[in-house]
Amino acid sequence: MLFRELAPSLFLCIIEGENKILGWKVKGGKMEIVTVQIETPFEKNLLNGNPLIYKDAIATNLDLEEGQIIDVVTKKNKFIGRGYYAIQNKGIGWILTREKNKSIDGVFFEEQLKKAIDKRVTYFKDTETTAFRIFNGEGDGIGGFSVDLYQNYLLVQWYSIGIYKYKSLIVESLQRLLDVEGIYEKKRFDDNGTYMEDDDFVVGKKGDFPITILENGVKYSVNLNEGAMTGIFLDQKDVRRTIRDKYAKGKNVLNTFSYTGAFSVAAAVGGSVSTTSVDLANRSKQKTADNFLLNGIDLSKQKIIVEDVFHYFKYAVKKQLSFDMVILDPPSFARSKKHTFRAAKDYTNLLKEAIAITNQSGIVVASTNCATFDMKKFRGFIDTAFNHQKERYQIVEQFGLPNDFANIKEVKESNYLKVIFIKKLK
Repeated sequence: MLFRELAPSLFLCIIEGENKILGWKVKGGKMEIVTVQIETPFEKNLLNGNPLIYKDAIATNLDLEEGQIIDVVTKKNKFIGRGYYAIQNKGIGWILTREKNKSIDGVFFEEQLKKAIDKRVTYFKDTETTAFRIFNGEGDGIGGFSVDLYQNYLLVQWYSIGIYKYKSLIVESLQRLLDVEGIYEKKRFDDNGTYMEDDDFVVGKKGDFPITILENGVKYSVNLNEGAMTGIFLDQKDVRRTIRDKYAKGKNVLNTFSYTGAFSVAAAVGGSVSTTSVDLANRSKQKTADNFLLNGIDLSKQKIIVEDVFHYFKYAVKKQLSFDMVILDPPSFARSKKHTFRAAKDYTNLLKEAIAITNQSGIVVASTNCATFDMKKFRGFIDTAFNHQKERYQIVEQFGLPNDFANIKEVKESNYLKVIFIKKLK
């Protein structure tokens, strides 16, 4: 991976046919920055360093366009910061700088991107890991988008229309800073924060997908131009390594909501006796098999089952199946024909099902990416589930986001990942 020098000067890109410079209104050739007042209950939070502007925080009744640069002030007109207006699932905008005269321009974006890249220099030097996050929204200074490296391609994920208006500045900065073959994108800024179908290719050379990436020496197949997901969740890299290195050897492993089987592959590489991967999606079967084969793993010792996970739990109990390790990594929300799962409401019951088929001295790996509750509450789910099953337990490992997924304590929603390794005691 080759780094490029920071450009000494950058110019704003004027949208042809409109009297605008990206998200800024322009009058008489001058940039207009709209001043917005914050409701008193929200002032302290923003003054204390939180860059996220929550819904209902803006006091002034202005007709703001997404992407508009705003100066945020208190009711007494004390300057809080400069940012931009944008609607996404976390809030309605982000403060980008606490400097009153700081321009939000191409230079600003490139400087922030370069800082983030420099922080991850050890990842770039790691020849056994070729996929990781290089920019993580507000954790790296600009809320609203993220950038991941996959081998020699970049994937930019946009979380609002507002930040998408700055696409050209961000993409051009990335091209100057990193020597990559191509850049892809995923737009996640519809009303539900889900994926918007579109052509994902942005610029450069189109990839011949799927491509193979390395994560701690393990191979995985990814595709940047095939729907909402790529084939692997990069935020689980530390968890997969821990399963491989510390817990998998000699174990029979059940991986539920298995997607493309990344946890199963890590377990098999770590010397598991067998793995069973269960996911409702038909595509999961071939994609999981492909990942096993990439790593030279014997498929005869791996079961890949396309089935509702909740049905499988009942089947396992009926057939008296049990496992040395059960991995639970459900989406925050999932729906099948007969089941609806909401992590905040239903995770305790999911744990009960897993505990019932986990061997004594076995491990339950409980994971969630739900941002609406914290680690303390998650541990409460675990305690309730084990007490209900009249089983004793010990928490032996606990994980949050890996270092490349930078986050800040002021935005609790950003530190969403919670993973706990639980030993079922005799």
